[in-house]
Amino acid sequence: MDTPSPGRPAGVYLLILLVTLLAIGASCGGIALLADISGGVIHMPLQVLTGTPFRSFLVPGLTLLLLLGLFPAFLVYPLLRTPRWRWAGFLNIHRGQHWAWTYALYAGIILVLWIDFQIMFVGYVHPLQTICALAGVAIIVSALLPPVMRHFETSPDEWPPRANAENTDRSRA
Repeated sequence: MDTPSPGRPAGVYLLILLVTLLAIGASCGGIALLADISGGVIHMPLQVLTGTPFRSFLVPGLTLLLLLGLFPAFLVYPLLRTPRWRWAGFLNIHRGQHWAWTYALYAGIILVLWIDFQIMFVGYVHPLQTICALAGVAIIVSALLPPVMRHFETSPDEWPPRANAENTDRSRA
């Protein structure tokens, strides 16, 4: 059975909070764009898409919901419990870290890139873009804090990875 790791550093809680807030905010934004692909629900005119490959908010809404809403929402449990799900480590390029840590880092990078592309294609249209970019940086920085990295360390030879070597009774779900 998966159990919470004892003695989590405060940075781990910060990372989980930031990822949770990202999941909630992006899910709401993605659902709002999908509810009205003309942008009416969020009071964003289709003219902001001029010069982009998109004619409606369908693809941006799906991308926002899936990559920045559901993906981070999926990460909350693994960041709390560090399960040993072999299948989930497939895209983990940091073999010495639990896959949930790596994927949280990915989520922060995706958020920063999302805002970069948004500003590149649409321009700077709202202060929320700055707030979101800073949130992405905060996720990256909190994941890279040494105590957080130590918390999610695994043996590079161990696969699937598990956080904190003292937790040896993890399930192999």
